[in-house]
Amino acid sequence: MSDLSTSYMGLSLKAPLIASASPMCDSIEGICKLEDHGIAAVVLPSLFEEQLDLESLTVDADLERGANAYAEALDYFPDLQTYNLGPDGCLDLIRTAKARVQIPVIASLNGVTTGGWLEYAKLMQEAGADGIELNTYSIATDPARTAAEIEQGYVDLVKAVKSQVTIPVAVKLSPFFSAPANLSRRLADAGADALVLFNRFYQPDFDIEEREVAAALTLSRPEELLMRLHWVAILFGHVGADLAVTGGVHAASDVVKCLMAGAKVACSTSALLENGPGHAERVLRDLDRWLDEHDFDSVREMVGSMSRDAVPNPSAYERGNYMKVLSSYVLRPDVLGR
Repeated sequence: MSDLSTSYMGLSLKAPLIASASPMCDSIEGICKLEDHGIAAVVLPSLFEEQLDLESLTVDADLERGANAYAEALDYFPDLQTYNLGPDGCLDLIRTAKARVQIPVIASLNGVTTGGWLEYAKLMQEAGADGIELNTYSIATDPARTAAEIEQGYVDLVKAVKSQVTIPVAVKLSPFFSAPANLSRRLADAGADALVLFNRFYQPDFDIEEREVAAALTLSRPEELLMRLHWVAILFGHVGADLAVTGGVHAASDVVKCLMAGAKVACSTSALLENGPGHAERVLRDLDRWLDEHDFDSVREMVGSMSRDAVPNPSAYERGNYMKVLSSYVLRPDVLGR
């Protein structure tokens, strides 16, 4: 049997597979089952900034998203008093989980402003959280705000949270930045212990009969992994933070790809929701078999072996490969006659 252990944001893990935030992680029963089937750490469901604002309206004006955008956004949220466990419920879940399981428990905050909810970062640490993931999902809708202002807001947020806690902090990023490599380095320099690539962009659909915007959540597909692999492979060795992949991790082969690109861990959600917690055990068993078949003694040996700096042809990650990819598709002769 190969050594599946790894480290992530300073935490020692028995395997490189983490359960991202999902309904499976919002109960002790679900967390215990995930641990029993080999999951190495769990990320708890996010505590949303909007929930905290209901209890404390203290908001840092320098990082505020804009009053109009905020008020409109509230229309799309459920009853924030009853959504997930609420602030007190999140803290109770951390305490109970830490008393029941041996694997690291990572709390999650969702927002981009400082203010009153920084207190919850401290409370999460006091409750026993092994780390905090900043889920920075936010749509930049204000045309008056520049990209530089938005990026600086993320950097300031990391600095502010790190000033309040001593446990490791990860930042879960969106892929929609002009210069992801530069922002990633700045976040690491600001104190981020890990970067999680990438947050999935939930896009509403149009109901053309009712003329309404319809919210819809679809589970991830394996092909979504490609963008994550691309950027992890580029960032590996160039940022002072651990890297994690989330989005599209469904099988052992996906975990192998994540590690080879340069990630310390692969985070799974959709596959676990579709197949149950026992799926984690199957993935890890297949991962162990793959390592043996390919003469790897440990997963650590693989990390970064297919990164941009490690492959013979790094142009595959750059624009130089663009035309080659476009020209690789061969049009079938019968298509034009249709």
